[in-house]
Amino acid sequence: MFKEVPVKYFGCTHRAMPPEETINWVKGKLKTAGVTRVAEITHLDRIGIPVYSAIRPSAAEGAVSIYAGKGATKNQAKASAMMEAFERYSAELSEDNIKNNLISACFGEMDGCMDPESLILPNLPFDLQEKELNWVKSVNIMDDKEYLVPANSVFHPYVTSNDTSLFKSNTNGLASGNRVEEAIFHGMMEVIERDAWSIFETKRKKAVEIDLESIENPLIKELLDKFKKEGIDVKLVNLTSDIEAATIAAVSDDTVLKDPALLTLGVGTHLDPEIAAMRALTEVAQSRATQIHGTREDTTRAVFMRKAGYERMKRMNKHWFGESEEVIDLRQIKNHAGKSFKEDIETSMKLLEKVGFKDVLFVDLTREEIEIPVVRVIIPGLEVYSIDTTRVGKRLRQRVKAN
Repeated sequence: MFKEVPVKYFGCTHRAMPPEETINWVKGKLKTAGVTRVAEITHLDRIGIPVYSAIRPSAAEGAVSIYAGKGATKNQAKASAMMEAFERYSAELSEDNIKNNLISACFGEMDGCMDPESLILPNLPFDLQEKELNWVKSVNIMDDKEYLVPANSVFHPYVTSNDTSLFKSNTNGLASGNRVEEAIFHGMMEVIERDAWSIFETKRKKAVEIDLESIENPLIKELLDKFKKEGIDVKLVNLTSDIEAATIAAVSDDTVLKDPALLTLGVGTHLDPEIAAMRALTEVAQSRATQIHGTREDTTRAVFMRKAGYERMKRMNKHWFGESEEVIDLRQIKNHAGKSFKEDIETSMKLLEKVGFKDVLFVDLTREEIEIPVVRVIIPGLEVYSIDTTRVGKRLRQRVKAN
């Protein structure tokens, strides 16, 4: 199904082309997607790790209109912000999608469709078998066959006049790329990331910390030095689950400002644990700049945190900020990364199969007018508690019961 797309760029992420080439390729498409400005906001924070924002005033109601991008270099951060804007644009439910792609029917009347229960649903006030829902075609990577999936799991924001929502829509598994294979791989990593993060949040046990002194990668060391220089304590936490794709969280505590809103967290997942660590660290920088900037519509959590206070927020989140259970070397986390995105997708599938997950579906959301690959990846059964606490699946229930 997939082409052999080689990884040609190895920075704080793996990409099919260097970020400067991505920028040159997509910059002429920004206007079509409604992006009016791409701005550097690195200077708003004192760390100096590059962060950019892309502004899209025409975003659909219920969606954010300012998107942040991060990276170890300015070009990485700028490309990241641009590509997130294209992701959000492509995921909106357009008139063409409603007219040409949506199928309305009751689950009980359909063949060849995903059981919505496998998406981990909150308590619903209606019978799934009898309620008419909107569906859209997806492709299962496992067998290359088409399956219908609930449109609610694909588009964001998801609001229609003739459909009952199953859950609050989100962007989990939404990814763009220079090639569709690249987008699918990164979408898979995000879904696995949210699952591992959800498991850690519900267990709320002491963290397994990574020994920063043992890290040899110069890019990671440079990022860590920037935090240390400004009096910001950072630790890396191993969240890797039984799926074995490296998932690492970066937890930061600004010991100078002691601002509870700057008790920030970044999480990264990748087959290469060093890439996962760099993604987590740059996401912390992005989170800090976003909070300081104060312009995104989804930063209201900062209001609560400041009301709660610095010390109380640390106590409430002692599984992140408290003492660690053990300390390990980053090299103890296995590197499964290959040299092409096809290889990485296949490896990820094997890791998922190993623990009982046989279906990985994706919907191609690439818009004809911009032709930038965007997909939504869906892995039935993986947890989403970290982004929606109303949805708790078997993996979390089993772990809570075991504890």
